[in-house]
Amino acid sequence: MARYLGVDLHRNNFTVCTIAENGRRYFREYGIHSLNHFVSRLRPTDHVAVEVSTTTRLFYDAVAPHVERVAVVNSSQFDVIRKSVKKTDRNDAETLALFLSKGMLPEVRMKDKLHAELASLTQTRDTLVKQRTALKNKINNIMAARGLSPRREQLSSEKGLRAVEALPLSPIVMAEVRALVVQIRSLNQTISDLEKTIKTEGEKLPGHKNLKSIKGIGDTSATILLSIIGDINDFPSEGKLASYFGIVPRVRNSNETEHTGRITKRGTKLGRTTLVQCSLIAMRYSQYLQRFFLRIAARRGKGKAIIALAKKFLGVIFKTLKNDWVFEDFPSFVLAEGA
Repeated sequence: MARYLGVDLHRNNFTVCTIAENGRRYFREYGIHSLNHFVSRLRPTDHVAVEVSTTTRLFYDAVAPHVERVAVVNSSQFDVIRKSVKKTDRNDAETLALFLSKGMLPEVRMKDKLHAELASLTQTRDTLVKQRTALKNKINNIMAARGLSPRREQLSSEKGLRAVEALPLSPIVMAEVRALVVQIRSLNQTISDLEKTIKTEGEKLPGHKNLKSIKGIGDTSATILLSIIGDINDFPSEGKLASYFGIVPRVRNSNETEHTGRITKRGTKLGRTTLVQCSLIAMRYSQYLQRFFLRIAARRGKGKAIIALAKKFLGVIFKTLKNDWVFEDFPSFVLAEGA
């Protein structure tokens, strides 16, 4: 018979509750440095549940090869722990073990190492791009306050940055502007370096060539989408993939009343943003997508049409990856020879 182990995992230690075959519960605490000792006590028939944390990948990689399965739990979706009035390590571990034994945990997919590392890298790039945008906006505000109106794209080139540095400004303002320009230059270089790595490593992901053949999806966006999707075979349908991206509506029903609300936004914001951007670009080339967008926009408005378009485009991505398609002519959905 199987044992069920709930693990309350922290950066330096973890607490384990084991529900044995006879129903008895045992508790034990370990330091993270004792992870190998914990692994040595596991059985191939064990089931383990652990919450998402900064050390979950380390824990998962060490434990997964030695047990029946490891369930990684999204604590934000597990209200029994999140809203518990008795928030202790032992109680959380016991709750995880109990709900694991009942098959009632909201699990998180664990991607392989390459997908996980690229997902982290693309998130870092996105953070730095947002920081750069904030700095550019700050310079634009400084200029606007003095009656100057530099073009927004001017700050995207080295020539534009030098032009800003040459403006006749007071010493105090110039000190601020130069400090901002230095940071923008540094971010430009850092983001460029990250994008080179994303391109090089992203091409190793299964499906990268397939997505790149879709007009509207470039190197960086293909890597972002694939790092989020992981193994396409984890999704039995387009609807499951759309739900994972958080672009399906919330549905609440009670008795004979059913209410459909806004999208769930359960996936990563970067994934949804990238998907929307790619779908809007792809629409320029594909009459099929364009007609679909215009039809929905006429009935329900542009905002809802954009979400509907993104979901439709995600369906194209799903079929492309599932069937290993490579397009020779995406707008007409013509496959490359041998694809």
